[in-house]
Amino acid sequence: MARFKWGGLALLLLMGWSFVGDSAAETGSRIQIVGSTTVLPVVSHAAQQFMASSNTRILVNAGGSGVGIFSAAQGRADIGMASREISSNEKKRFKNSDLKTHSVGLDAVACMVSSEIYQSGVRLLTRAQIAKIYMGKITNWKEVGGPDKKIVVIDKEHHRGTRHVFMRYVFGNATQRTPGTLLVTGSNNEEQTKIAQSDSAIGMLSFAWINEDVRAVIIQDQNGKFAPTLKAVQSGRYPIMRELSLITRGEPKGKIKAFIDFVKGPEGQKSVVENGYIPVGGETSKP
Repeated sequence: MARFKWGGLALLLLMGWSFVGDSAAETGSRIQIVGSTTVLPVVSHAAQQFMASSNTRILVNAGGSGVGIFSAAQGRADIGMASREISSNEKKRFKNSDLKTHSVGLDAVACMVSSEIYQSGVRLLTRAQIAKIYMGKITNWKEVGGPDKKIVVIDKEHHRGTRHVFMRYVFGNATQRTPGTLLVTGSNNEEQTKIAQSDSAIGMLSFAWINEDVRAVIIQDQNGKFAPTLKAVQSGRYPIMRELSLITRGEPKGKIKAFIDFVKGPEGQKSVVENGYIPVGGETSKP
């Protein structure tokens, strides 16, 4: 599944920009955006296009869905990026922030294994097996039909949207602790790299990050077997689905609203498809 190469864009992707006062509300022609690394490539590409046709300066930073929701709620960013829903705890915590969710795409999360493990025959894992692996009750690949190798269990930081969705499916608890974990990662890029560098790892990633070095396995639960394909996502059958969203404090106005409308429009949705996601209210013919 193709993924847009956004790393070289002439966009201000800052590792740490300063917040302005108590609120980052639109100042002149600047918009500050922070949050999900899953949504980041889409927003980065859209921002480059939007800036080319306006005098707006857009600053984009990662940090995870939790950071995006927090920053939008506190007025520290104009827009938060999120690859999960706002949790009940966040709704209570930020009940006075009037958070608004703007869906820009649809994504799915896959259970990933190192290429060597996939090639050795581990092509399917049950939900129960995945749970036991993360709980440290299954520690060797031979216990699930693979080679005699210790399983390198890779988790993500707790505020990450990808983890939230994956753990909610596997355990029914988005904040489940995983004592079997050997390594914790942050961004999707870091997770992908760590899985690819290992010959015996398991982890979780968006469909858009599947390649020859990190392979997605079929998931089986009480409802059947689910192959990690775009067709399964489009049909709504794949069990680990999520919306990709932009979060604002109150209804957006001015340039902020214009940018969100741009992402939801034809050009922005084209970027959604190019990054391997499904556009809002539509299907894509990507394989």
